Amino acid sequence: MKNSKIVGLGHAVPQTVVTNNDIAKWIDTTDEWITERTGIKERRFFDPEIEESLAKMAKKAADMALENAKMKNEDIDFIIFASITPDYFFPGSSVLLQREMGMGTIGCLDIRNACSGFVYSLSVADQFIKTGMYKNIMVVGGEIQSTAIDMSDRGRSTAVIFGDGVGVAIMSATDEQGVLSTHLHAEGTYAEELYVKDPGSSRPREERQPEQILDTSGYKVYMNGNMVFKHAVVRFQEVINEALEANNLKPSDIDMLVPHQANLRISKFIQSKMGLSDDKVYNNIQKYGNTTAASIPIALSEAWHEGKVKDGDLVCLAAFGSGFTWGSALIRW
Repeated sequence: MKNSKIVGLGHAVPQTVVTNNDIAKWIDTTDEWITERTGIKERRFFDPEIEESLAKMAKKAADMALENAKMKNEDIDFIIFASITPDYFFPGSSVLLQREMGMGTIGCLDIRNACSGFVYSLSVADQFIKTGMYKNIMVVGGEIQSTAIDMSDRGRSTAVIFGDGVGVAIMSATDEQGVLSTHLHAEGTYAEELYVKDPGSSRPREERQPEQILDTSGYKVYMNGNMVFKHAVVRFQEVINEALEANNLKPSDIDMLVPHQANLRISKFIQSKMGLSDDKVYNNIQKYGNTTAASIPIALSEAWHEGKVKDGDLVCLAAFGSGFTWGSALIRW
């Protein structure tokens, strides 16, 4: 049986940089307040006149990943695109990226597991490759969240957090080690603690018609920040330890932990609990904010391009988010 291995990485972010001081011009907040609670200093916001679409931004990241993998478009057998903010309500952005890339009629899959989306997508790709169904899979995490943010005092708790961007990993079949294991979990009991209610199909028909939509609050992100934080710090540790135990390894064996960039306080807490030094945890939330499904692939791509992930390293990816869903992947680079 073949293993799956990440052979190429790429990322793309919008040109527009939005600092905490910029946010403070729009809502009642300060750079100090945002930095203390999240660790974020700036983020990138999509501009339709520059980046045009999520699919076009994803193409830039995909081109980079293919170049690093020394592969061509026609080498890709399948696309998996994780996003909760696709260009259209449907179809998902996977087929739009396929069109942008000129990839013929290969299969496309969209995954909507929010912050855990990339880890879930990587796990699906790993299984497809291990069963022999596909040889080369493009795994994408991408979001445009800035266009849906409630940029008012009412939405302050979420407006300061989210940003836009795309990360891409090319996964290929190999006889070497690669993805050692993936571990996925969910607990739907807490689905409404971090969610966007509308446009949902379970409302009466009259409420879903455009002329009836007067209250748009259901279209904004709702987050119970304390609840999310409390569960995240527990689940992160559990799922990282689960991956280590499954492979008879311990925290000190990790060369690089790339956590979902939700909150720098969460990352620092996990780092402390795992006993990892600063050079063994990669964080870039300071300059990108929380890019949801894009956060891990962007961070992993940057870490690799900066030479902080090297051949033979043990790399752990871990995520927690809406659903609640969480997961981890342990990779021998």
